[in-house]
Amino acid sequence: MQPNKNSAGATFDGSRRQYLKAGILAMAFIPLTANSNTHSLSPITVTDALGRQVRLDRPPQRIVSIFASNTELIHALGATNRIVGIEDFTRFPPDIREGRTIIGGRLGFSVEAIARLEPDLIVMTPARQAVNTLLKPMETIGVPVLVLLHRDLQEIFSNLSLLGRVLGNEKHADQVVAQLQRRLTMIDRQLEGVQRPRVYFETGQNDRGNFTTIRKGHYTYDALLQAGAESIFADLDNINQVSGEAIIAANPDVILVARNEGSVDSIKKRPGWQNIQAIRDDRVFMVPRELFLIPGPRIIDGVKYLAPLLHPQIFSDRASV
Repeated sequence: MQPNKNSAGATFDGSRRQYLKAGILAMAFIPLTANSNTHSLSPITVTDALGRQVRLDRPPQRIVSIFASNTELIHALGATNRIVGIEDFTRFPPDIREGRTIIGGRLGFSVEAIARLEPDLIVMTPARQAVNTLLKPMETIGVPVLVLLHRDLQEIFSNLSLLGRVLGNEKHADQVVAQLQRRLTMIDRQLEGVQRPRVYFETGQNDRGNFTTIRKGHYTYDALLQAGAESIFADLDNINQVSGEAIIAANPDVILVARNEGSVDSIKKRPGWQNIQAIRDDRVFMVPRELFLIPGPRIIDGVKYLAPLLHPQIFSDRASV
């Protein structure tokens, strides 16, 4: 079954389009060179996010990658050509849907479609009932399943290292992680001693008039800190919904909205928001959802994107980061 070709449908201004194009190129930062390791006959055993021991007789060559985050991790490790199946919301890298089977989406996942691909590994995250739907059937037919969690930035790095071991190329994974960490270190040095603006980061809005934002222990929260800011809702624990009144009372210096369509005008015109400092100072920005709401290596591109918005006095242009 061939996937339907479908674009993401997002619209960007010129600067965002140019920046995201650069981000796409950056994802190929280290070529996969040590392919000889991928044909090792030594069994591989790792522990996944559920505490399960996952054993593979050899590095996998036919991977079903469920959820965009896992696909982007595998892509960053130079193993995109081993992916044979993906879920319907995966859009990166740009050609990922070409020649690959769509094994499910919003309404669930097809055990039959996955089995027909004869995979030697399933990589998934426990979201949208994927584990409940697929884990037992895959174990029954003998297909290894690796479950990953990407809750914060450190887990993204750890999962890159884990996948490097599974793919049979730990050394390459170490290089990828080291390069990502070097990029963060460069930004850290440029931001040393700066005053951190207080930021409201909006990730969504529901029908009841409440808004969703980021909280501690989340990779987007980590990205905001790495970009030299602090969240106005740093005390949120298990919830990520806030009211408009709470946002007005917190009076952020900067408002960031993860959205790929529309403009900031509708945000500025929200009732009662006109006196928020960020709106008075015209510091309301839309930021690309894919750089902040997919827990993969591109979150580092998100940090690089944010730093100049938050600290224009330091970064005269984005090339400086």
